[in-house]
Amino acid sequence: MLPLIRLLQLASPALPVGAYTYSQGLEWAVEAGMVRGEADAARWIGDVLHWGVAAFEAPLVAAAMVAWEAGDAGEIRRLNDDFLASRESRELRQEAEQMGHSLTRLLRDLDEFASLPGWRERLLALETPAFPLAWSAAAAAWHIPREMAVAAYLWAWLENQVMAAVKIVPLGQSAGQRLLARLGAGIPTLAPAALNRPEAEWCNYLPGFAMACARHETQYSRLFRS
Repeated sequence: MLPLIRLLQLASPALPVGAYTYSQGLEWAVEAGMVRGEADAARWIGDVLHWGVAAFEAPLVAAAMVAWEAGDAGEIRRLNDDFLASRESRELRQEAEQMGHSLTRLLRDLDEFASLPGWRERLLALETPAFPLAWSAAAAAWHIPREMAVAAYLWAWLENQVMAAVKIVPLGQSAGQRLLARLGAGIPTLAPAALNRPEAEWCNYLPGFAMACARHETQYSRLFRS
């Protein structure tokens, strides 16, 4: 049961990495009138989940877990650099770096991670750890099965986006739960597909999402950092 408990901790909104301060372009989509209600939010969040997070971040997390488990420092650095290079806007890159830094600092001081032989030193060897790389280090160190870890990573992203939509569309709490139930039902299919996706097929080509994130950087009135 302990790996499950550790996984719940990693996927919890209480994880102090600042995820709740980011909307990843959703706030601009609301400002621009592209997301006006529950159906629009489901379409926007669902598309980013399927064609971006599940198609690129999720298989990268799975590959990073393999590299952490194998002690392959070169592969870990390569995946970290690839993820940072994939961030299309300044805010998206800052988000990846800030959340990665916050999680690394937490794990550095968390005895349940830092006391495991070699894990603290290996994580701190990354000069600019991106969030998925720090997250996958914890998942690997705590012996969480990869498919469960990827599913939880997708769920945590989805939950944060839905809670952002509840605040800024705005939507009621019941609407938020409907979105989580509807979109979360796809994760049992997306997670194993991510594990089996060859790296040549990893893809986060979402130009509308990228433009929304970039335009948010100059949005006059906003609640979220990204």
